[in-house]
Amino acid sequence: METLTKKSASAKRSNNPKPPLKQRRNGVWDRMKQQKYLYLMSLPFVAWVFVFNYLPLWGWTMAFQNYKPARSFGQQEWVGFKHFVELFSDDRFYLVLRNTLAMSLMGLIVGFVVPIIFAILLNEMKGMFFKRAVQTVSYLPHFVSWVVVAGIITKMLSTDGGIINDLLIGLNIIDQPIQFMAKGNLFWYIVTASDMWKETGWNAIIYLAAITGIDQELYEASRVDGANRFRQMWHITLPGIRTTISVLFIMSIGHLISIGFEKQFLLQNSLVLDYSEVLDLYALNYGLNMGRFSYGTAIGIFNSVVSIILLFTANGLFKKFTKESIM
Repeated sequence: METLTKKSASAKRSNNPKPPLKQRRNGVWDRMKQQKYLYLMSLPFVAWVFVFNYLPLWGWTMAFQNYKPARSFGQQEWVGFKHFVELFSDDRFYLVLRNTLAMSLMGLIVGFVVPIIFAILLNEMKGMFFKRAVQTVSYLPHFVSWVVVAGIITKMLSTDGGIINDLLIGLNIIDQPIQFMAKGNLFWYIVTASDMWKETGWNAIIYLAAITGIDQELYEASRVDGANRFRQMWHITLPGIRTTISVLFIMSIGHLISIGFEKQFLLQNSLVLDYSEVLDLYALNYGLNMGRFSYGTAIGIFNSVVSIILLFTANGLFKKFTKESIM
């Protein structure tokens, strides 16, 4: 019986031979011809990605040179990994890396958890008018420039007429105004709180869209079984948006070390410089302000390589344990 089974399996394989390579190539070209308009529509976006994302990678060669703007590419002095050795030997680099990781982790936790909670609670609101009003008000700060936000935060935390100090004194919590912007140990919390206020409503939009895709019959069945609203959120809403949460979390980890510099640059001052400088600011100060273009490029390469490693690691772990991935 086993021999007959093997013979039949081999007969099926012989009846369905793998198409030759030429035929498969023709099939690919046929599909491209059928979808030629879609490919033509995608060409501008492919060109945009190539010009602004891949073409600048040629500039990475500066990290292995003593780059001088007045010289052509062939006249540059090649120094190998000299700038990377100098980077990892600089004590300031590790201080900046500490600040970057600390603010990134705080921003990842707060900026990821709070929008999910906000979206779920907003979804539970019954009044449609009030619900839309809250949603609109919550994502409006996203469109406000960080220059304006930094001015608002600085004024609110000011010792001269700042609303936070006035409120704390009025509640008899403190006796004297606190110089919030002059305390380095508070800078990370100020940046995280201001970023949460600015981006929570905007980041919650995608979770609200994912919640609307959940089958409403699940909620009706759970109410019949006696589940309260908290149980519905825990057992239906959260599992229903798990895929969205996983994908966004993986992408957030990929940007963990590349948090930008705008909010730190605008909120910092000379008193909190040891807590406010991040890798992007470090590269800006050394690369442009001091004219060390090769050293600044080496910092940027370190940033990119670590981000790629974090992205692939997070994607691999999620794919292994939760079967969710972005690639």
